[in-house]
Amino acid sequence: MIKGIAISTIWVLDQDRAKEFYTEKLGLEVRTDMRMGGEKGMRWLTVGGKDQPDVELTLMVPGPPGMDPESATALKQLVSKGLMGAGVLATDDAHGAYAELKAKGVEFVQEPQERPYGIEAIFRDDSGNWFSLTQRREQLDLGADWGQ
Repeated sequence: MIKGIAISTIWVLDQDRAKEFYTEKLGLEVRTDMRMGGEKGMRWLTVGGKDQPDVELTLMVPGPPGMDPESATALKQLVSKGLMGAGVLATDDAHGAYAELKAKGVEFVQEPQERPYGIEAIFRDDSGNWFSLTQRREQLDLGADWGQ
């Protein structure tokens, strides 16, 4: 029986640069950074939130062993164009997180805005993947009915 999601893949263009972005700018911690198959083998790099030990993001460069060169090239082009949505990152203070991340040089494509589900800002990682940074509606004390 499936118990939940343990690891999800984020396609990146450079693992060293991604490691720096996800740890130094987003504040995630490195969980695993190792080579499989020797010194020239595939690099397995995972990060995760300090308060969420059971979920990891693996930062993978498209390519072998699981992907042919043509597909890897196509996927890298999609990532670099900013066409890949990588997910939603939760926060309990969208405006505060936005200000903190923007000060660290994170590129936002949308400032925090009120939505039916909460407050959302959208940013890109160093490879071009976009993320929703969301403060869920239940965490808000706005006194509004949000149209419901």
